[in-house]
Amino acid sequence: MQLVHERPDFEFFLRGADGQHALVNDRTLLRSFIVAPDRLVEDWQVDAAATLTPDDLEPLFALRPELIVLGCGAAQVFPPPRTLAACLSRGIGLETMVNGAAARTYNVLAGEGRRVVAAFVLAGQ
Repeated sequence: MQLVHERPDFEFFLRGADGQHALVNDRTLLRSFIVAPDRLVEDWQVDAAATLTPDDLEPLFALRPELIVLGCGAAQVFPPPRTLAACLSRGIGLETMVNGAAARTYNVLAGEGRRVVAAFVLAGQ
């Protein structure tokens, strides 16, 4: 399902996402990735939200978000408590949801001008 019909005011937007792939602008991505309104980081080396470590979040922290939206794949999975604590200790919120919901949430927050970074775990690794 296409999420965005018109191009928003920010550079990178999600047209859709599921557990296997995502459509960022007009590019289909098959590997886990990170997206911010002004940045796309492809081939994020993460294959499961359940094993996400604080070190895995460093590329996201480098983008200085106020909120991280984690698309955990096709089914709801939460990262380990120490990973959540790494965000909280930096004053960064972390919301985990399935990829479709994460894509919609990212677009809304980016459209509001929020400093949001989204990371998506895709099974096509």
